[in-house]
Amino acid sequence: MSQPAHTYPPALSFPLPGGELRVLHLEDNVLDQELVAITLEGADLPWIPVLRQVESAESYLEALKEFSPHLVLSDFSLPGYDGLSAFEAARQAKPYLPFIIVTGAMGEEVAVDTLRRGVTDYVLKQRLERLAPAVRRAIAEAAERSRRELAEGEIRALNAALQVRLGEVERLGKVAEEGRLKLEQTAQQLEESLNLQKTFLAETSHELRTPLTALLGYLRRVEREFAAAGAAPSQTLHDAQRVAENMTRLVNDLLQLSRGELVQSIEPHFVQLAELLRAVGRDYGVSVRTPELEIVGDPGRLTQVFVNLVSNAVRVSGGADHVELQAFEEGGQVKICVIDHGPGIPDDVKPRIFDKFYRGKEAGSAGLGLTIAQQVITAHGGQIKVLDTPGGGATFEVCLPSLDDEEEWDGTWAEVSADVTWDEAEDQVLSLDGNSAPD
Repeated sequence: MSQPAHTYPPALSFPLPGGELRVLHLEDNVLDQELVAITLEGADLPWIPVLRQVESAESYLEALKEFSPHLVLSDFSLPGYDGLSAFEAARQAKPYLPFIIVTGAMGEEVAVDTLRRGVTDYVLKQRLERLAPAVRRAIAEAAERSRRELAEGEIRALNAALQVRLGEVERLGKVAEEGRLKLEQTAQQLEESLNLQKTFLAETSHELRTPLTALLGYLRRVEREFAAAGAAPSQTLHDAQRVAENMTRLVNDLLQLSRGELVQSIEPHFVQLAELLRAVGRDYGVSVRTPELEIVGDPGRLTQVFVNLVSNAVRVSGGADHVELQAFEEGGQVKICVIDHGPGIPDDVKPRIFDKFYRGKEAGSAGLGLTIAQQVITAHGGQIKVLDTPGGGATFEVCLPSLDDEEEWDGTWAEVSADVTWDEAEDQVLSLDGNSAPD
């Protein structure tokens, strides 16, 4: 809060040594005027005295305004006027203006009273040799007072500015405190939501594990019965068993995440990549063109990657007939391309498409699928990128090390980050029946 304004006496300015010192002399006696003038002109003063002598109250008051004196000399008793009245008029015109009474006679009590009222000094006319020292002292005191007033004025202005700043700091402090309280409240709400999510994931995972375990048991029993009866292996039965195993793995991931555990990232095996890609193609009805390829990797994690890419491509392009899956070996790498002929991905979106929580305009998930896919491929020592499909659409190109790569695999695999995979794991479960939303 700003402080109320106060009116302070203005500081006086005085001439430098060698400058003109304007002296206003109120005296009705011509002889006394001449004596004062001669005394000042002959005195050893650091300034050049310039006198204006007046005899009446009217001329005196007018000279206060027009002459703007640095010093006033005044007789104590004048016809119809007096020195104290002249002093009050000078103080109203210019507070702290040096004022010296030059009089013929003045009692001690009167002299003390005039000094108490603020008169600078008094000099008796019969002792005018004291006039010059009195003038020097009066000007010095007034100049010091003027400097002090200037300094005090600057200090007052600085204090006022500091008060304004302090008020602003206090206001900002209150705003910051309100913001902190809101952030704490938001953090508490987020923590509660996270705990509810963990509880939901744990309970849902437990609920899903039992029927999935039973389903896998039934599928394996049917497979054994087919084998015992000598029947030919059923591709449909094999695909159903594979999907159930993938779902079981994802449910286990959900359970681990709900407990705050890291999902085990990579379990390397020799993988028949062509068979894996054909299985994903059958699940979504997309064409697959690939030679027989073998790599070292985690079949479950790679399946999750291509399931996500293919399901997104089918949904975005409007149908499986607009999507194809290609794989080939090139330059010591195995390249797998998920090609769609849909609307494509704008250039300004491509740099962000693998960012955590980034979602397209029509996305319905948490925006984590492509982030996790990138993490899995990176953990395999590979790369994933998005390109434009000639004629329109988008192509996701996955590059993985081939078995013929000159750099020998040292048996060490990077770990897939699990700090953002709760929603992703849920999306992947949904993707197994074709209901996932693109990330």
